[in-house]
Amino acid sequence: MMRSTLVLALVLAASACTLPNPYSSPVPPRPVPGGAPNLPPSQQPQTPVEPLPEPEPVPEPSPPPPAREYQLSSASRSLVNQAHNQMAAGDFGVAAGSIERALGIEPNNPLLWIELGRLRQAEGNYAQAENLGRKALSLATGDPRTQSTAWRLIAESLRARGRAPQAREAEARAEALTPR
Repeated sequence: MMRSTLVLALVLAASACTLPNPYSSPVPPRPVPGGAPNLPPSQQPQTPVEPLPEPEPVPEPSPPPPAREYQLSSASRSLVNQAHNQMAAGDFGVAAGSIERALGIEPNNPLLWIELGRLRQAEGNYAQAENLGRKALSLATGDPRTQSTAWRLIAESLRARGRAPQAREAEARAEALTPR
């Protein structure tokens, strides 16, 4: 019996060697890239850390474009002068034709739209004068002097139609744009 117990103990001991250790990891650790395989992290060779690249310098903001200043071409200036003489003579229809010919030459020049607005004001057509002032204002981007003139035309047209609060607001806008 003693012998059978000893054989049984040896068989159990031998079988215990084939069982996995419950305290060990069933999967071997993966090697760390660039390090020695299966070494604990404290024994892994240290790879130097590369510094981050220098950030690109931020370019300085470009200066704002210079303010634009609208002018009439020589042909348009001649037609506007002609229109002024025709208006002084009371011939508003012919004067309007002269300014409209100038607009055919320079349709995007806000100064011509202001001139046509002044003519309509002189005729007593204040609503159309206001609309022409607003047209000039939309074209006068970048030219505070022309924008101010357009706002003054709008203010005068509003005032002539009894719309004093709106006229004061338009005057304030003109004043804010007036160069000092």
